[in-house]
Amino acid sequence: MFTLAMRMVPVLLGWHLYELTGSKFVLGMLGLSEVIPAILLALPAGVKVDSSAKRTLIIRTLSMYLLVITGFSLLSLYGNLFENKHLLTAMFLLLVACTGAVRAFLGPAYVAILAQIIKREALVKGASMNSMTFLLGAIIGPTVAGFVVGYLEVWQVFGVAFILLLLAIISFAQIAPKPITFVKGDNRTWDSVKEGLEFVWNKKDLLGAMSLDMFAVLFGGAVAMLPVFAKDILHAGPQAFGILMSATYLGNFISILMLTLKPLRKNHGKKLIYCVAGFGVCIIVFALSKSVLLSFLALFVSGLLDGVSVIIRSTIFQILVPDDIRGRVSSVNSIFINSSNELGQFESGVAATVMGTVPSVIFGGLMTIFVASYVWIKNPTLRRYAY
Repeated sequence: MFTLAMRMVPVLLGWHLYELTGSKFVLGMLGLSEVIPAILLALPAGVKVDSSAKRTLIIRTLSMYLLVITGFSLLSLYGNLFENKHLLTAMFLLLVACTGAVRAFLGPAYVAILAQIIKREALVKGASMNSMTFLLGAIIGPTVAGFVVGYLEVWQVFGVAFILLLLAIISFAQIAPKPITFVKGDNRTWDSVKEGLEFVWNKKDLLGAMSLDMFAVLFGGAVAMLPVFAKDILHAGPQAFGILMSATYLGNFISILMLTLKPLRKNHGKKLIYCVAGFGVCIIVFALSKSVLLSFLALFVSGLLDGVSVIIRSTIFQILVPDDIRGRVSSVNSIFINSSNELGQFESGVAATVMGTVPSVIFGGLMTIFVASYVWIKNPTLRRYAY
């Protein structure tokens, strides 16, 4: 439920702010506004996650997100009272920054609690099932938001997200309390943070997988510019925008479903790098497309390839990281991977403003292929990795 609600929010914000401002740069600022607090708080948040009851922390952070969605709804409802549209945009971006702060705690807490409720021998299948659940929300959320916003006011659709998130909080409250596996004691927060950083640095296969995804998403994320493509290039409405937003996640879901039924057996590192390079090719095809159908297919195939890399990365993480350090390593992982989405969104907004929308996305696809090639050459540990 919480994934469904949280994946509706970017669609609503992207479409609403692009209609309000007509600015590609503002779309990029959505990502930057979220990523700054997420990065600043990520490492101390990892210590907090490891030293806290994770269920309680998840419920608290989701409750805070509930307040932020209320703010989005009110700004959308009463936005016409603002004579200064720049002030209204700034208030939206301030609330987006609050979501980044919330996510700094929510993401690691959610990853960490999985290992407490899933037996170790079932972690590979559990990681796949968790990814599939996330992707169902990521598919349905943008699609529903895109369709519904064509018939309801934006503030009302935020209200739908509010109800879904409230149901998610109630669901998490049903999970039995789990033991705290790490006690910080007299260690300073920075000493605890360093343990997480040193663990990632010493695990070259884990570090390589994180780095590969970070740079691929940083340069290859076309999603940030989807409002521009949907409205100005493909000449489609919010419904098509919602469908395109869900295309990558639909590919993810199908890929992960197939891998759950028939897991990869060997050469996991090589396959991870191949998939990232293929992802870059798909982004280039999307940039050159003038058809909604071809754009959908390009994003869908990119999702298929990304789904393979998601399973490999998440399995590497669950296998290599001990439970007592999982929150801190998850926070490092969030800097590498999750925050790269928002940094990529900012990069896309700036690049589109400077280079033009289509050239900037082509450039991103080419850079993704370059990153995959570089990792293939420079990180033989990841290239040879198998679990």
